Amino acid sequence: MATNPWQKRIHRAEQLSAQHPFAAEILGFYVHVVRFQQGLSQKFQHVSTDPLVLLSARPEFAGLLGSFPEFLSLIEGKAPTRFAEVAHELRNSAPSSWSDLLSHGWSNSDESPSEPQEFLAAAFLQPYAEAVRSRAGLHLEGYTHPPCPFCNRRPASGVLRQQGDGARRNLLCGFCLCEWEFRRIVCPACGEEDQAKLPVYTADQFPHMRVECCDTCRTYIKSVDLTKNGLADPLVDELASVPLDLWARDHGYDKLRPNLLGL
Repeated sequence: MATNPWQKRIHRAEQLSAQHPFAAEILGFYVHVVRFQQGLSQKFQHVSTDPLVLLSARPEFAGLLGSFPEFLSLIEGKAPTRFAEVAHELRNSAPSSWSDLLSHGWSNSDESPSEPQEFLAAAFLQPYAEAVRSRAGLHLEGYTHPPCPFCNRRPASGVLRQQGDGARRNLLCGFCLCEWEFRRIVCPACGEEDQAKLPVYTADQFPHMRVECCDTCRTYIKSVDLTKNGLADPLVDELASVPLDLWARDHGYDKLRPNLLGL
C-alpha cells in the first residue's frame, strides 16, 4: 500500500499503464525515475531551514553530485534512446561537466529545459528542490502570480480542487512541486483575460484532464481536475495524457513548460 508521495506516484503510474497501453513505456520509465528520486530524497531529511542557507543552496549538498553517475547509469539502461544516448555521453565525460550542468539547471529559472541533458538535470534535481522548498516556510497567502513563488519557474500543470460548489484552479511547479492558487479565467503565460480567447478542450479518453489554451500567445497548459477524479496524481496523469499534447501541438499551441520527461 502506498504510504508516501513517491509510492503514490509509482502506484498511479502502474495503474495508468494498465489502462493506457500507449503510455506504458513512458510511465514504466517514469517509475524507474521516481524510485531513484525516492532513494535520493532520503539524503535530504536534514535540509537546513536557515534562510541564508536556503538562498545559497546548491546541488552539491550532502554529496548530491556523487549520486549523479548512478542516475546516469539508470537512464542509460531504462530511458528512450534519445535520453539514453545523452546519459551515456555524460557518464563518460569529466565530473566537472556534471557540476556545471547541475548548477545551471538549479539556477536557470528563466528558461524552460529544451535539450535532453537539461531534462535529465531537472529530473535529478527535483527531489532536492522539493526538499528545500518544503523546509523554507513559504507563505502563499495572497500570492496569485504565474511564476512559482519559490523557484520562479513557469508552472508545469494546473490542478482543479474542490471549493464550495465549484473548483479553484491552482498552478503546480514541476521542479520544486510548489502549488499555489491562480485565477481560472486568465492565461498564465501572457495574462489574457478574455474568455473567448481562452478555449478549454477535453477528450473522452481523459475526462478529468483539461487542455487550457490561449489564442493570444498560442500556449497551453494541461490541468488535472481532481473534482472529477480524486485518485488522479497531477504529475503522473499529466504525463500519461500525452495524446493531448500531440493534439495541442498539431493545432499550433506550444506548452507553457514541458514536464520532466520533455513532453
